[in-house]
Amino acid sequence: MTHLKEGDKAPDIEATDQNGKELKLSDYKGKKVILYFYPKDNTPGCTAEACNFRDNYAELLDKGFAIIGVSADSAKKHQNFIEKYELPFPLIPDTEKSVINAYGVWGLKKFMGREYDGIHRETFVISEEGIIEKIYHKVKTKAATEQILADFT
Repeated sequence: MTHLKEGDKAPDIEATDQNGKELKLSDYKGKKVILYFYPKDNTPGCTAEACNFRDNYAELLDKGFAIIGVSADSAKKHQNFIEKYELPFPLIPDTEKSVINAYGVWGLKKFMGREYDGIHRETFVISEEGIIEKIYHKVKTKAATEQILADFT
């Protein structure tokens, strides 16, 4: 699974967001980036996590953070998710799993006794210089912002 570690240079992202706008991690130089990976739009845990970032968005911006979400859902699903929950940050529809694989968050999962391949819920905090400062392997979906701010304030 995750082959990256804290202190590594973050793999650059060259993708498009839910609106087809080009998005590069290098465009965020000078800001800390919360890059969060989640399994699927409109599921309870993923919705809780996205809404937690939404509800704390102003505070995160004030502290110099930008937020980018990534899942393998389509751009249309992302657009609907953003509209439904009024999310103020971009989501990358990584249907080809290029970003997901670059960050090593695709792998074997277990749920209700069943094993399958999928996206692991992980969050990377990337420094202003593009270095991975913190990786959260056990994300608290209802307190994702608080989890991060506890380490960065």
